[in-house]
Amino acid sequence: MKVVSAGIKNGVIEDKYGKHGDHFNQNGVPTWSLPFEILDAPEHAKSFAVLLEDKDAYPVSGGFSWVHWLAANITRRKIEENESQIATDFVQGVNSWISIQGGQQSKELSSFYGGMAPPNEPHLYELHVYALDTMLDLNNGFMLNDLFHAMEGHILDQYTLKGEYRN
Repeated sequence: MKVVSAGIKNGVIEDKYGKHGDHFNQNGVPTWSLPFEILDAPEHAKSFAVLLEDKDAYPVSGGFSWVHWLAANITRRKIEENESQIATDFVQGVNSWISIQGGQQSKELSSFYGGMAPPNEPHLYELHVYALDTMLDLNNGFMLNDLFHAMEGHILDQYTLKGEYRN
């Protein structure tokens, strides 16, 4: 399995998917989600799950990886840009903007893509895509641990696509 994104060129994530873009929620969090396409997925995959994280956030977050997007029960192989805000055919979990470090944004606003905003230097972002043999019993607003518990024993394949976003 392989994942590609038209929003990542030569290992660099385009400005519009983060703090240098034009689309923000009422708290100033970037909302224009990264597009991606899943290639050569396992034949028997029933759904896909996504985690977009920033491990370079450890030093500035107080010691944890920053979750920018959680999505599950994706049945398509292609997700267009900004679908986090408009698609209704998959569920989304909360991002780290709900945390104390993220300003304690509401669960409702945090249950979407919350784009890149590295405060100190360029960060490397990882889009993890999991091919699953089932649909997951999750609802909008699920947490990262809920996703991993639900996926346990159901991952057929996985792929990580990386890209850097500027400060």
